[in-house]
Amino acid sequence: MATATKIAYLQIVKEPGYCGGKATIDDTRVRVNHVAWLAKQGLTPQAVLEHYPDLTMPQVRAALLYYYENNPEIEAELVNEDQAAADFERRKAELLAKRASR
Repeated sequence: MATATKIAYLQIVKEPGYCGGKATIDDTRVRVNHVAWLAKQGLTPQAVLEHYPDLTMPQVRAALLYYYENNPEIEAELVNEDQAAADFERRKAELLAKRASR
C-alpha cells in the first residue's frame, strides 16, 4: 500500500478507510488484532501461519511486536469485537424467539 501511513513497524499500516483504520499487516487485510487474538489463545507464531498461510513469519512477528508495544489499542479492539459478537448473538436469539412464538 504505497499511500498508507507507515508506522514505526515496517510491515504494519494504519490508514483511515482501510480495514476500519485499524493496524493491519501491509497488503494483506489481516488486522493485527486477529493475530493477537490467536496468540492470546496460545498459538505460536508458526501456528498462526497455519491459520493465515499467505503470511510470512516476519509479518506475524511484526504484528505481534505491534500488539505488545500497543497493547491498550489492540486490547480495546478485541473487547469491542467481542461485544459486537455478543450483541449480534443476542439480536439473533431475540429474532429466532420471536419467529418461534408466531
